Amino acid sequence: MAFSSKLGSLLRLNGQIPATSILSSIHCMSTSTKKLFIGGLSYGTDDQTLKEAFSGFGDVTEAKIIIDRDTGRSRGFGFVNFADDESASNALSAMDGQELNGRNIRVSYANERPSGGPRAYGGNGGFRGGDSFGRDAG
Repeated sequence: MAFSSKLGSLLRLNGQIPATSILSSIHCMSTSTKKLFIGGLSYGTDDQTLKEAFSGFGDVTEAKIIIDRDTGRSRGFGFVNFADDESASNALSAMDGQELNGRNIRVSYANERPSGGPRAYGGNGGFRGGDSFGRDAG
């Protein structure tokens, strides 16, 4: 109900359809806006450095660099969780495109993973049967 009310009020603005406002409103209503995705990180950036870089915008409840489980090395991205939406919004606006440890970082709202884990998209690797060359066995 709140969604349709907000969408209706956006569409009534001078007969114009402000696409960015609509997308922003949809995003805010559909996902948490307290969690940010941080991409383009230097491999030398650790959880503490990431937390310190974003703590000036509000209470950072968690800062996590994603590590490759095979190599133990950073995958070059991470996530920062804030205690409130406003802090996350301010951090996104101020930090997107800024330099951190020698790299220009990308900051955006994090998208939730689809439920069902890695198989949510089918996850069978495209195997269709047959031998290793894609030919039918037999």
